[in-house]
Amino acid sequence: MKLSDRLGKQRPQQEGGERGQAAGGALDSELFQAVYLEVVDRLDTRGAKQLDPEELTERVGELVEQTLQARQMRLSPREQQQLVSAIIDEILGLGPLETLLYDKSISDILVNGYDHIYIERGGILEETEVRFRDDAHLLNTINRIVSRLGRRIDEASPMVDARLPDGSRVNAIIPPLAIDGPSLSIRRFGGGPASFKSLAEKGSLTNAMAHYMKSAVRSRCNILVAGGTGSGKTTMLNALSRYISSRERILTIEDSAELMLQQKHIVRLETRPPNIEGRGEVTIRDLVRNALRMRPDRIIVGECRADEVLDMIQAMNTGHDGSMTTVHANGVDDAFTRMMAMLSMAGTQLSESMMTQMIARAIDIVVHLVRLSDGSRRVSEVAEMSGVVDGEIQLNRVYWYDRSGAQEGVFRCSGRSLFLDRFAAAKIPLDPRALGN
Repeated sequence: MKLSDRLGKQRPQQEGGERGQAAGGALDSELFQAVYLEVVDRLDTRGAKQLDPEELTERVGELVEQTLQARQMRLSPREQQQLVSAIIDEILGLGPLETLLYDKSISDILVNGYDHIYIERGGILEETEVRFRDDAHLLNTINRIVSRLGRRIDEASPMVDARLPDGSRVNAIIPPLAIDGPSLSIRRFGGGPASFKSLAEKGSLTNAMAHYMKSAVRSRCNILVAGGTGSGKTTMLNALSRYISSRERILTIEDSAELMLQQKHIVRLETRPPNIEGRGEVTIRDLVRNALRMRPDRIIVGECRADEVLDMIQAMNTGHDGSMTTVHANGVDDAFTRMMAMLSMAGTQLSESMMTQMIARAIDIVVHLVRLSDGSRRVSEVAEMSGVVDGEIQLNRVYWYDRSGAQEGVFRCSGRSLFLDRFAAAKIPLDPRALGN
């Protein structure tokens, strides 16, 4: 167990707001900052990381006491402990951001600048009182994050996208690309694997829709999850994957590993950026191609963004039924338009009609999600692929979220599914009540 983990367990687990005061509030004044900087300068941070939690806390406490005496300053025991906590956070963690990482209700931490830090809680953005001292302090924290991950960020390589040890996704961008100073985004994935039960309780879908999608997964339908940024695509993919048989071999492919599958027979693959010399990059497309040689029953790609969509479609069309992926799209129709555009990026000489046919044969069901203005998320549409007519993809809309009225939106069902025989053949017949019959 890492020192930071042990220290986190032994230090008081205060609420997010109280820790915010501990790590940030104690450093608001210039005097506090001066003490803070002097203690950090006097502390051998490399050696400090090798100390036991009690020894480190004691050593930092002694330096704080000595510095305060030298400056003829007096602090209350609570203020002094806040200062000690802030210094330990700076040495072992992410500095001022540690206060936010302790709050499990926060899903996103967005640092727009050293003095403008926002969080997302319950789908709503709010500004915090947490602050870095200046751009240099923020840049130092970013460097500490990426160096621990074996990555680099500088003027030659001013962007980085990576995964923290706890599974959170981190993205950083610095000048000259970031005009107003370094920027940092952390997307957290907490609370354990998602389930249809929890999504239904939040109003994201109905029990009938959940029952339908369980049948779709178990009968090995190829599923495309579409939606905008923050609409819950990865959460939906996690929920769908819970119903894959434990007898099947699953391969997941992601840029930054976010999926939390519960099966044992699973191989997780993650892309790799190029090194300093610009070599060694491994893309999603490389991993999809390699996955086909690993005897997968199902392939789950976290997100298709570019030419890898060609290999994903080919996998779905060549015996890997039940595969899943996500795309950014504003609607079901837009999802297919995006896939057509990505197929064009693959450098193939396929005609538009051929690409349309390939998509229609590969995808069985599309699940589209939206994020509403109040921060809540909904499954806006579930549609089945019914074929191609006159070069246009035809869909059977099974469920949709109707927001046409003045009142709150409601889920509706067409009462018709094209896959009833397929569900029955897989010995998981769909309950008629799931279609409102």
